[in-house]
Amino acid sequence: MPPSAASGDAIQRLRLAFQAAFFVLFVVAPVFDLFRYDLTRGHAVFLGFEWRLGIDEFLTGRIGAAQAGIDILLRLFLPIFAVAALFLAVAWRWGRLYCGWLCPHFSVVETLNRLMRRASGKPSLWERKPLPPRNPDGGVFKVDARWWLAVVPLAVAFAFVWAVALLTYLLPPVEVYGNLFSLSLTRNQALFIGVGTLVFTLEFLFARHLFCRFGCAVGLFQSLAWMANRGAMVVGFERARAADCADCYAADGPGFAACEGVCPMRLRPRVVKHKMFTCTQCGQCIAACGTVERNRPEGTLLRWVDKDAARRNEAQVSLTGRRDEEI
Repeated sequence: MPPSAASGDAIQRLRLAFQAAFFVLFVVAPVFDLFRYDLTRGHAVFLGFEWRLGIDEFLTGRIGAAQAGIDILLRLFLPIFAVAALFLAVAWRWGRLYCGWLCPHFSVVETLNRLMRRASGKPSLWERKPLPPRNPDGGVFKVDARWWLAVVPLAVAFAFVWAVALLTYLLPPVEVYGNLFSLSLTRNQALFIGVGTLVFTLEFLFARHLFCRFGCAVGLFQSLAWMANRGAMVVGFERARAADCADCYAADGPGFAACEGVCPMRLRPRVVKHKMFTCTQCGQCIAACGTVERNRPEGTLLRWVDKDAARRNEAQVSLTGRRDEEI
């Protein structure tokens, strides 16, 4: 049975729940000592326990150089390499899953995209022209400049939350929130939050897509791992039914390529994999296509595929630049 519009909507609701839960976790993790680095005490805190590297013991002569080296290896490098290996293994198999399903920055990107389109007709200030005022189901999409009154304050609010949350990863959350609520922040705390809020506000309003595509090291390494696996999960396009794409431009359609219009990263999902380097596997293109093609028994033209289907559908060029038929 082909994927339906309802199943695509259900996946998007599930993804939204994951994003919301992880955003809350990002904010409260330092508060509950789940993970943070305490600059005042000079060590990390993980799941409520102090995480020390043993450097203090070495400096006071309680352990030797060999033991200090072993402690640093086991308590610093081994956990870092283990987490990185797991992270890249997931990316190698499923792509930038963290970005599309968990990342607290990307959830802000998507939220502001939706609001900015309501305010200007464009999901980004850098779009050449507004999208037609239609939804993927053909319904009217109302554009109202008054939505700017929500876009800018919300960007500032998100930036403020990010700045405060990041500070609590470095200083005791009780101190930070206590000083914040009593309006008695120290000079350095106020400077960190003020500059952080300004920088994040500018980034959220003007460069959020550019950061995700070109400035985020976490996203870059996920994409590199994903591109190295020719059988990784990708958004596959059923090219044999390419003529059905005309449904997007039918009288009761959205009036634009729905899969491209909803993409938070401003990508073109029907192209081959190497042109989708920054795809976040959010699946919005699949859901939008399913909505447009809801009356066709074959269903959506886009769907997640992997292994041999991924090689046939997407991986026409490898990282080395050689084509599949040459490998």
